Amino acid sequence: MISAENLTDVADGGGNVLTHNGDRIGSIGQLYVDDETGRPNWVTAKTGLFGTGESFVPLDDATIRGNDIVVPFSKDKVKDAPRIDADGHLSEEEQDDLYRYYEQAGGTRDTPEAGRRNAGVTGTGTDGKDDDRPADMSGPTTDNAMIRSEERLRVDTQSQETGRVRLRKYVVTENVTKTIPVSHEEIRIEREPIVEDHSGAAMSGTALTEEEFEVTLHSERPMVEKETVPVERVRLATESVPGEETVNEEVRKEKISADGVDDTPAYDTASGTDDSGTDAAGGRHLS
Repeated sequence: MISAENLTDVADGGGNVLTHNGDRIGSIGQLYVDDETGRPNWVTAKTGLFGTGESFVPLDDATIRGNDIVVPFSKDKVKDAPRIDADGHLSEEEQDDLYRYYEQAGGTRDTPEAGRRNAGVTGTGTDGKDDDRPADMSGPTTDNAMIRSEERLRVDTQSQETGRVRLRKYVVTENVTKTIPVSHEEIRIEREPIVEDHSGAAMSGTALTEEEFEVTLHSERPMVEKETVPVERVRLATESVPGEETVNEEVRKEKISADGVDDTPAYDTASGTDDSGTDAAGGRHLS
């Protein structure tokens, strides 16, 4: 059975929950202790895809092997345990459901029904969801100090698809009007009198004759031809446009108050330095 004395080593060791045959069920998630006695009575094993689920296992018959916890249940039995949110506290009703389930597998429980109390979380393994939070080891089995923790907001960006743009080419018809100059021939009759210089040639023929003379007329008309030529190259390109978004989120923090004594801190809790510029741990703070 796991005792409160070796609780810290198990919680901080980053071990696994194993079957009695040494098969790995999952990494150690959270250790739950009795609210009044501080005795460890439950552990969560991280199961499911990528360890996203946590299954509760009783510690009544569990043992420690290095940094690992060995339980007398099979891997499938633990994975099929009733799903209860690992929210830091187990009620009596939730413990009843879990105990009934594991008793069907041949497990034991040495905590009587009337004497069993609620259980609360005391720490997490190295891959737990609260790894950045130090385990609060205050209580009757430890020293008289409390650890105050608070949530910090970490904001990052994630790329997501917001739309798609597609280039599509199609044919349309439009009228084009152009004006071009054209010409045509017309007949103009010109009459010239016979002058003395030409009279000899004019009188050289017969006296009276019949005669015809023909002239061909011409005109221009528009000739239309069409040809296809490349005029433009079009492509899609993306560019990053900077902007800003305001994120509003609630964060929680623990506060500690002392009854009967002035508990005004002598140092800035945000920076960890006292009023004299000395580090809260005793070292000189360099600015």
